[in-house]
Amino acid sequence: MEYLLIFIAAIFVNNIVLSQFLGICPFLGVSQKVNTSLGMSAAVAFVMLLATLVTWLIQMYVLNPLGLGFLQTLAFILVIAALVQMVEIILKKVSPPLYQALGVFLPLITTNCAVLGVAISVIQKDYNLLMSLDYAIASALGFGLALILFAGLREQLEFANVPKGLKGVSITLITAALLSLAFMGFSGVDQGLKGVMGLE
Repeated sequence: MEYLLIFIAAIFVNNIVLSQFLGICPFLGVSQKVNTSLGMSAAVAFVMLLATLVTWLIQMYVLNPLGLGFLQTLAFILVIAALVQMVEIILKKVSPPLYQALGVFLPLITTNCAVLGVAISVIQKDYNLLMSLDYAIASALGFGLALILFAGLREQLEFANVPKGLKGVSITLITAALLSLAFMGFSGVDQGLKGVMGLE
């Protein structure tokens, strides 16, 4: 049941983008079309899951035993950069149109603080490996959900009668803020579920 709570909380209550404000660059930059958002979500999910797995193992079996915890951020960034390179090579071979559509935002996954944030969070929360992977999958789904919802809203805004002074970046930021407020409606759901399941 604890895994289910972690999963639900990471997607809705503590959404990586809309509650923790990590990964804002791709959230604003790649969310003009739903198709591109789907591709970016899949790429980030793949990198996030692999990065969490590899960084957790490095932390537990290399950094902690050798007393090198102070190298955590550096080691994690290097792992994430290597994984992004791998994703870039695979996408270039498998799906050139998606590779072209993602453009400069694909290498930006390297510096996407959502990926690094999840990798560091699982260590700080003292999760075991299965909990860490559960949290990473849920965070990736939460990232994808936020990105796709926002892309859908931005596509609809193209047909809306937006006042001239609000067109462009202004209406985009207002829409992002409203979406974040909507997700605040989920706050407390995880505590309610804990009470129902008798985990408190």
